[in-house]
Amino acid sequence: MEPKTPQDTLTIDPIAMVVINRVAAGSVLSGDLEFEGGLLVQGTITGNIRVRGRLIIWTGGVVRGRVQVDDDFYLFGQLGATGGSPTDTSLECQGMAFVSKTGVSTGTLMARRLQLYEGANLQGPFKTLKLGGNIPVLKDRS
Repeated sequence: MEPKTPQDTLTIDPIAMVVINRVAAGSVLSGDLEFEGGLLVQGTITGNIRVRGRLIIWTGGVVRGRVQVDDDFYLFGQLGATGGSPTDTSLECQGMAFVSKTGVSTGTLMARRLQLYEGANLQGPFKTLKLGGNIPVLKDRS
């Protein structure tokens, strides 16, 4: 057995991470949703979702729709529908995205940086977000 290195372990402490909102297991939310102070998802949420803080999708948790995360993203559960199209769900993370060995993403995942752990299941595309915004469009001189 090989010893584990620090990058092999992902430890989550929602209290220390100041994640103040929670969707409990068995709960289902849908619609235009906004969360201030991070979010821990153990149930299911669907819709246009904005998280000001960290987003943690726990094992058994499911998130579908258009998602914006202002901080880091942690995936232990499911992003997107099982067997879904990458266009059905998209998540834009302004921080780092961590996908654990139990995490499954069928959606489009966009983040500044990505950390995959052994066994992570990234089925949809991943796109890197660049700092500094969009490239300016030059005017055509016709």
